[in-house]
Amino acid sequence: MVSRVIPVDPFDLVIFGGTGDLARRKILPALFRRYVAGQMGETSRIVGAARSEMDDAAYRDFVRDAVMEFDPPQGEAATQLDGFLEQVGYVTLDATGHGGWAELAARLKDKRAVQAFYFSVGPSLFGALAERLHQHGMAGEGTRIVVEKPFGRDEESARKLNATLAEHFDEGQIYRIDHYLGKETVQNLMAVRFGNMLFEPLWNAQYVDHIQITVAETVGVGGRGEYYDKSGAMRDMLQNHMMQLLCLIAMEPPAKFDPDAVRDEKLKVIRALDEVKPEDVVRGQYEAEDGKADYRTQVENKASTTESFVALKLHISNWRWAGTPFYLRTGKRLRAKVSEIAVVFKETPHSIFGAEAGRHRNILTIRLQPNEGMDLGVTIKEPGPGGMRLVDVPLDMTFADALGPDAEDVPDAYERLIMDVIRGNQTLFMRGDEVEAAWAWTDPIIAGWEARGDEPEPYETGSSGPEEALALMHRDGRRWRDIRA
Repeated sequence: MVSRVIPVDPFDLVIFGGTGDLARRKILPALFRRYVAGQMGETSRIVGAARSEMDDAAYRDFVRDAVMEFDPPQGEAATQLDGFLEQVGYVTLDATGHGGWAELAARLKDKRAVQAFYFSVGPSLFGALAERLHQHGMAGEGTRIVVEKPFGRDEESARKLNATLAEHFDEGQIYRIDHYLGKETVQNLMAVRFGNMLFEPLWNAQYVDHIQITVAETVGVGGRGEYYDKSGAMRDMLQNHMMQLLCLIAMEPPAKFDPDAVRDEKLKVIRALDEVKPEDVVRGQYEAEDGKADYRTQVENKASTTESFVALKLHISNWRWAGTPFYLRTGKRLRAKVSEIAVVFKETPHSIFGAEAGRHRNILTIRLQPNEGMDLGVTIKEPGPGGMRLVDVPLDMTFADALGPDAEDVPDAYERLIMDVIRGNQTLFMRGDEVEAAWAWTDPIIAGWEARGDEPEPYETGSSGPEEALALMHRDGRRWRDIRA
C-alpha cells in the first residue's frame, strides 16, 4: 500500500504566538513534515507573529532549533530543512495594539493564496486579534482562523467567546482545533462503524453491555500547575477530548461524510446525555512517591481541591443506547500512558458448554496510544485434549504491523488538521453550538461537587486511580480494564 499525499492550494499561514511552546513543539515541526511530504508548494509561506523582537533570520534559527529538538529529520528529509526555512518569516507584533500590523498586512498582499491565521495564544487575545485582522484588511470571506482550546471554562464563557469570534467571522471560517480528532485511530472509529456491516447492526443497547473510555497519563501537571489547578481533569480532558471520543462512538450514522452532517450527529449525542448522579462521579488527586511531589505541592496550593483524576458513569437517553452505561476515566500519574476505547459486548444468552467453560465476552478495543490499532477479543477452544476449554484471544490489527512501512508515513494530528484548515474541511473541528452544549452538560456536574464541598480522593502514583473509581464499576458487577501500555 502506498501512502497518498493530496495536494493543497498555495497558502499563507500566520501563527500568532509563533514563538510559544505549542508552535515550537507541535505546529512548526508538523508544517516541516508536510513540506517534506510535498504538500507545501514553493509559493506557500509561514509567518510567525509575536511580541519578541526578532527578524526573519532569527526566527528561522528558532524554527530550525524547534524542528531539530522535537522531530529531528532523518535521511533525505534533513537536506530539505533549509528549503523549508526559506518560506518562513516573522513579524514583531502587538496583539492588543497596532505595532507590526501594517507590516503583516504588507506580507499578505497576494489574495490568491488561502490565508489562515492560527491563534496559538490565550483566549483573552482572540477578540483583539480578530478585530485587528479586519481593521488592517486581512479578513476576507475566504479567511480562516484556527483557535486552540480551552474554549471557555464554562457555558457562559464559551458563549461569550463564540460571540466575540462571531462578531468578525462566520462559523464556516472558524476552526476550533482538538488534536485528539486528528489522530488516525480516532478517525478510524467512523471507518470501523460505518464502513463495516459486521459492526453496525451490533452497535446498540441490545448487544453492547457497556463502553469504557480511558485516557491515562504517567506524568503529573509539570509546568502547567497554575493553569491546571484552575481547570482540573474534568475541564482539561473530559469535557473536550473525551467528549469527542464519546460522540464518535455513540452517534448515529450521518447521511454523508460531510462536516455539518457529522457534527449534527455529534451534537445530538451531547444533548441526549442524562444528568450525572453525584454517586456516579469519582475525583482524585495523586500523592507523592519516590521523590515525586504530590499534586498540591506541584501546583503550589496546599488547600487545592482540584482533581487530577476523574471517573464517571453516564447514560445516553436515545433508542440506540438506552440502558447501556458509558464509563469514562482520565487521570495523571497513573500506571501507564494509554488511551483506549473498549466496546464490551454482552455475554451469549445461553452457554452450551456448561459452567466449567467460564464467562466470556467479545471486546472491541480501539487503541489511540500507544501502539495505535484495534483488536477484537473472540472466544475459541484452547488447543489440546481434555474437553471443551474456552479461552479469549485477540484478532489484532496494530497499524504498524498491518500497514508496514506506510504506518510510519501517517501524518500526526497537527499535520492532518492544519492541512484540513487549508482545504477548508471542518469535519474534524468542533462547531460553536457543540462546544456550548458540552459545557451545558458539564457545568452542573462541577457545580454539584463544589456545592457539596467534595474533596478529591488521594491515590498512589503509578496506580489505576482511587479505590472509589474501582467501586464505581464493581457495584454494577463490572470492572475496569487494566491500565497497561
